[in-house]
Amino acid sequence: MKSIKEVRDFEFPTTVIWDIISDISRCDWVPGVESIELDGNKRIFKMSGMGRLVEEILECNDSKMELTYSAIETMAPIGHHLAKIKLYAKDEGTVFEWTTEIDPPEFSDAIQQGMLASLDQLDKILKNS
Repeated sequence: MKSIKEVRDFEFPTTVIWDIISDISRCDWVPGVESIELDGNKRIFKMSGMGRLVEEILECNDSKMELTYSAIETMAPIGHHLAKIKLYAKDEGTVFEWTTEIDPPEFSDAIQQGMLASLDQLDKILKNS
């Protein structure tokens, strides 16, 4: 198993970023996602060129500003996936911390590139709003 951690500072309040992240039906900040369908605590992604991906939302905690989820159905043979997004207030901005555990480890580079692309897209959305 491999652990990945990405941390980024944003010059926007945590509440603004949490409004985007905690809306689990929102897909505009995740590149490659065509649509999201919700089924209870399941989030079903339709991905461009990658088909379907299903995540189980384990926790979406407004008071802690934490989102924890696990990919439970993927095109790739993933044995374990667990991710957590946590927001921290810093001055007038936000520290965005995103950790992912992945097994087998050979998928870690692709996961990390997806995390970085999503953070870049979130930054564009925030700056354009």
